[in-house]
Amino acid sequence: MTEATGSAPGRVNLIGEHTDYNAGFVLPIATPQQTTVTIQPRADAVVLASSANVAAEAATARFRLGEEHRQGSWIDYVQGVTAALRASGRSIGGFEARIVSEVPLGAGLSSSASLEIALVRAIATLFGLTIDPIDAARIGHAAETEFVGVPVGMMDQMAASLAARDAALFLDTRSLAFESIPLPAGAELLVIDSGIAHEHAAGEYRTRRAECAEAARRLGVDALRDADLAQLARTPLPAPLARRARHVVTENERVLQMCGALRACDLPQAGALMIASHASMRDDFEVSIPPIDALVEIACLEGDVFGARLTGGGFGGCIVALARRGSAAGAGEAIVSAYARRGGHGSVLIPERHPAPSSRAIRP
Repeated sequence: MTEATGSAPGRVNLIGEHTDYNAGFVLPIATPQQTTVTIQPRADAVVLASSANVAAEAATARFRLGEEHRQGSWIDYVQGVTAALRASGRSIGGFEARIVSEVPLGAGLSSSASLEIALVRAIATLFGLTIDPIDAARIGHAAETEFVGVPVGMMDQMAASLAARDAALFLDTRSLAFESIPLPAGAELLVIDSGIAHEHAAGEYRTRRAECAEAARRLGVDALRDADLAQLARTPLPAPLARRARHVVTENERVLQMCGALRACDLPQAGALMIASHASMRDDFEVSIPPIDALVEIACLEGDVFGARLTGGGFGGCIVALARRGSAAGAGEAIVSAYARRGGHGSVLIPERHPAPSSRAIRP
């Protein structure tokens, strides 16, 4: 084979934030935007990769298989995948790769997982490897956590590997059991970028993970997924651990309730759960910021919006809203206009109008 192509979507998490690394439940859905990787074999062990999504002077990078080492740039995600493939016992040769992504980078839509899964798919096709969707997610996750060093849970890679655009992926991140739950016919998604890039590798994200681990240790459970509100009442935790644990416990319950609301086509209930989720992320987990809170507030004032919340790790990125079918585009424009009057610089990502390669730089 002289060329192979792999694609994978970004993801929007409807509900279930910061629960994946606590062995809990999540409910992502695929975005229409994709990352596409096209590769061609080389006769040596060199990987030469180029990206259409970074500045020209940094758009090309190379490394030798077996000699992967962090370079502090976007190429680390490619190196992470090849290193994880080798660690899994799979043999590949050198290749040239061209990366084009429609997934906005730094917006909390899992552009890195999209790249990882697209690359795994292209490599598997070119070199005749058998890699099932869960194995692909594990390889992508290993690339991001063990090589790049970003402490994310498994949700992003599982969503990039398994999620669909018209159905949410209900995922148990402990067992990796999953179920597809269609969106109700009367609903559609609205995703708005706040214009503020987030950074998963930043200290606050790592701090939240450490706080959750410490809360679980004090509660005597393997992960906060195993705790409940009664246990939190019996075993008082110091601040801020009590708030962090309360968010995870209540968010897991909201995911389960959201699944029920979607199955029952109860859109007002689904919207109310999204609003409650955002309040918990803002007040208990403290990962929202004022511009995001303003976007959520504005969105929830729209008559055709059932509910909205911050989506992704936090500290910037996007909000997701559940809107009445046929109304998302108009509601999105109205929300962005109101946000601009408050000094914001947002943009509607879904429903998309004119998808184009993202111009933001990938951050390791």
